[in-house]
Amino acid sequence: MSRRHRVVMVATSYPRFPGDNVGSFMAPIAHGVAARGHEVHLVAPWHPLVARPAREGGVTFHFFKYAPHPALNVFGYAGALRADVSLRGAAYAAAPLALASGWRMARHVARAVDATVMHGHWVIPGGAMAAAAAPGRPLVVSLHGSDVFVAERLAPARAVARRVFARAGWVTACSGDLRDRAIALGASAAASEVVPYGVDIERFGPDPERRRRVRAALGLADDAVMVFTAGRFVRKKGFEYLIDAAARLAHLPALAVVIGGDGDLGAELAARAADRGVAERVVFPGLLSQDSVADHLAAADIAVVPSVRDDAGNVDGLPNVVMEALASATPLVTTVAGGIGAVVRPDETALTVPERDPEALAAALARLAGDPALGRRLGEAARAEVAARYSWARVAERMEAAYEAAFLARHKAV
Repeated sequence: MSRRHRVVMVATSYPRFPGDNVGSFMAPIAHGVAARGHEVHLVAPWHPLVARPAREGGVTFHFFKYAPHPALNVFGYAGALRADVSLRGAAYAAAPLALASGWRMARHVARAVDATVMHGHWVIPGGAMAAAAAPGRPLVVSLHGSDVFVAERLAPARAVARRVFARAGWVTACSGDLRDRAIALGASAAASEVVPYGVDIERFGPDPERRRRVRAALGLADDAVMVFTAGRFVRKKGFEYLIDAAARLAHLPALAVVIGGDGDLGAELAARAADRGVAERVVFPGLLSQDSVADHLAAADIAVVPSVRDDAGNVDGLPNVVMEALASATPLVTTVAGGIGAVVRPDETALTVPERDPEALAAALARLAGDPALGRRLGEAARAEVAARYSWARVAERMEAAYEAAFLARHKAV
């Protein structure tokens, strides 16, 4: 049994309101740690859409304001990167203000609660703020994807990341790819591990009523083949290849591709669908809440996650929708980009295709559309596996072990 810790988590994203998909993995991590008996304080930037009580589910929130003008509210919540490959101009102006405000808030909270562990999410900037706010406290850093990409691309961020990794007592990464890249940046191989995200199998699962309701709202007949995916409209999601695949499936007239989400590439993706002649078959319902994603997965005949390593080298750590599709028992077609290959078993829990290959993607979709028995077998096996191996309770247990390892390493060092 681990000692009970007073944990200060420093992050740049957290669901701003119940059901928000931005930073959605942060809530079950924080609540899961609190459920294990630890005192959890979450430090994160304020956002105009934040609607959280001061305390919820055992987590106390400390949102810090930093922007003297509304246009500078771009720090965190996936707002600083343009299409996830370059920093927005406003982010350069906002960053010094946000970093200073976040550091002050994290320092204040750490001192006020006498923190026993600092937990920085995203090495840049959460890990850096956590490390600077409480230099003498044990530090755990959790990696989620874009943080490592920024550190690889920008020399100042890389230098900061190296210092944070040198200071960290333990590092977790949501994929083996992220862990390997972090080690190349200075993280300790002996004090780092892969902790894949969990999934809520109560929220995500088969449901005939949700299937009927969503398909009726979309105007889809019972025999229509509904393909669903969701995520931010950025290059690494690979949605353009799904649109190209849809254009190769004219022999499936009842096919409908639903792409939930929003982002910088929204207009481009809609124009691509029109250019490929599939504008009427590709539906963009907009940004979906977590419950709505669950509803759409229950309604879909096939889920698809066409993730890629984009031209800039950026790749998702582990897209949430992968775990959600597996839990939903909706047959999944995916690439193995980033951490996906570690949580799916080809031809057993999902069909896998090469990245950026619309032909292979179209073939896999056609295969599942024509073989419902195969889809049922994949979906049932996937749900059983995530239920057994990928609970959020298990993630919290491993975070607790990381705290203890960092705590012991720090006190041994002094």
